[in-house]
Amino acid sequence: MRWINGIAVGALTIALAACSNSPTGRQQLTLVSDQQLNQMGEQTFEQYQQELPTVGGATLNYVQCVSRAIVAELPSTDLAPQWQVKVFDDDSANAFALPGGYIGVNTGLLDIANTQDQLAAVIGHEIAHVLARHANERVSTQQATQLGLSVIQAAAGLEGAQGEALMGALGAGAQFGIMLPFSRSHESEADTLGVRLMADAGFDPRASVTLWEKMSQAGGSQPPAWMSTHPTNSQRISGLQASMSEVVPRYEQARRAGKTPNCGRS
Repeated sequence: MRWINGIAVGALTIALAACSNSPTGRQQLTLVSDQQLNQMGEQTFEQYQQELPTVGGATLNYVQCVSRAIVAELPSTDLAPQWQVKVFDDDSANAFALPGGYIGVNTGLLDIANTQDQLAAVIGHEIAHVLARHANERVSTQQATQLGLSVIQAAAGLEGAQGEALMGALGAGAQFGIMLPFSRSHESEADTLGVRLMADAGFDPRASVTLWEKMSQAGGSQPPAWMSTHPTNSQRISGLQASMSEVVPRYEQARRAGKTPNCGRS
């Protein structure tokens, strides 16, 4: 199998040259331009609005208030000139942020994240995905993986059932060995960056631990950690607890500086 590995590495050499560092210093592969990612974000946001009704009034104002406070802490305006925020009438406890400056929060999430600090934990986490250009890394990794698998199949010269078996095995190896670990690292990195953002905005980062304890109680069974696209709830809670020694002082400093967001829901 050494020759197969050598071919795969050679095929990915050009792709791997397009590396950058995330805000935490982690090396990442970014092959796609920010303009392309922003267009994808815009299209996804428009599709979401077509599929789900939106909510306005006090609920929207509340989510916008929390979002604006966190966006104000971003290191630059390069990610988006301004951020659009929508609340969607959906019972699932979900939220997202997209390249290009789009934030969506489902009403179902507001039933669990029922304080401004808990909501800030979610929005900070989602904005952190955009800040760290995780969407770019995900798309780039998929492109590089497909390139490597195609080269291996061609070099092996296998067709029919034998070729399908080889590609199936390699595909499973790529899925569990490449794609899912990247996703877990994204989630952990977004947790780290997200609590920093919320703390710097004057939201209590300790609420992030409370939120995930509530999410853990509300959620059902989880797949094994190695098959999951997210860290387990216990892993996530432990990671957040470990970060409190850094982010609580940031929160206290922000409050002393006059950052005291008061985002009322009604």
